[in-house]
Amino acid sequence: MKKNIFALGVSGLTLLPSLAMAAAPAVADKADNAFMMICTALVLFMTIPGIALFYGGLIRGKNVLSMLTQVIVTFALVCVLWMLYGYSLAFSEGNAFFGGFSWAMLKSIELTAVTGSFYQYIHIAFQASFACITVALIVGAIAERIRFSAVLIFVVIWLTLAYLPIAHMVWAGGFLAADGALDFAGGTVVHINAAVAGLVGAYLLGKRAGYGKEAFKPHNLPMVFTGTAILYIGWFGFNAGSAGAANEVAALAFLNTVVATAGAILSWTFAEWAVRGKPSLLGACSGAIAGLVAITPACGTVGVGGALIIGLAGGLAGIWGVTTLKKWLRVDDPCDVFGVHGVCGIVGCILTGVFTSSSLGGVGYAEGVTMGHQVWVQIFSVIITIVWTGVVSFIGFKVADMVVGLRVPEDQEREGLDVNSHGENAYNQ
Repeated sequence: MKKNIFALGVSGLTLLPSLAMAAAPAVADKADNAFMMICTALVLFMTIPGIALFYGGLIRGKNVLSMLTQVIVTFALVCVLWMLYGYSLAFSEGNAFFGGFSWAMLKSIELTAVTGSFYQYIHIAFQASFACITVALIVGAIAERIRFSAVLIFVVIWLTLAYLPIAHMVWAGGFLAADGALDFAGGTVVHINAAVAGLVGAYLLGKRAGYGKEAFKPHNLPMVFTGTAILYIGWFGFNAGSAGAANEVAALAFLNTVVATAGAILSWTFAEWAVRGKPSLLGACSGAIAGLVAITPACGTVGVGGALIIGLAGGLAGIWGVTTLKKWLRVDDPCDVFGVHGVCGIVGCILTGVFTSSSLGGVGYAEGVTMGHQVWVQIFSVIITIVWTGVVSFIGFKVADMVVGLRVPEDQEREGLDVNSHGENAYNQ
């Protein structure tokens, strides 16, 4: 019997209030509640310190503190905005694109309120952790030349007009969910969303001073490796936690995350070895992130064999994205946000439509849905996400530019943002 996959994953956590009230009063399961608390902590750990260390190691030493500062301060800003109105606009009852303000300041949410089989307060925190890491992903594409104040202005606009509506459309019964889009843990909402925003910002900022003429290499590969390891471990909270319970779906998502990541590390490493003559640590770390991104939208609905293929494809797509595609786009994306998160997110979303098929080991489509239809729905959801966040990102960066200016002066950029924007040095000179 085919399963209705919209009952699985995050989408299953976000039943509209009217549906919840129609059922018998829900009771939190202590095991599921504990599981979701752990998963939430793991996703928070992905941002601080995971993203901070990963990106910090990729850029030059004179800008590493600026990266760490951008990550931790935007993290705090998103948390506050999430509690003020973000959760309400994303997950309360509304229209096809936005929720309402019934849960603004988290009012009207009782201490004992339950979402699924765990307390709603944990759902609020879990979803806040997703919003935080999505914003943190963007800063890697605009690193080493943007004003700190411009980052903060952009984040307020982008979170409100891009992240919240897309989260509502995909995970809270909105436009894309009603269309049948599958996104178990954030292929569209997190990775494509952030990658397109980063790409728009990179174009509007322009290339770093000296780009193409000077060697811009990662200043600390052990830091990159440490950040990668933290992201990998935290991703189990990201993916398995999206099941919303300590159940068989969480187990499937967990195993698929292991398998896909391993496949992507190998495909990226061997492709780099074949093309460049040597396998690198940076390539292996990048392959791990590529696999994690690619499997994210699919992890709870595809079989293990499908997860392996998605991982292998993600590794190859990622190395193509940071080499060939990056040259075609002529963009300066210091941490390859679009090449990895954008490209692999798109690949993962489309392949979700293929390998969810029960004939290929997946859980099966909704009743009456064919593979061709599901793949088109996945492509459509990717297109909507790209267009929506692309327009909002352009507006957000332009507003920041008009208010404070996007880019620091060239002399400050060459000296480094650490000392000029924050008055600190990461290393003794």
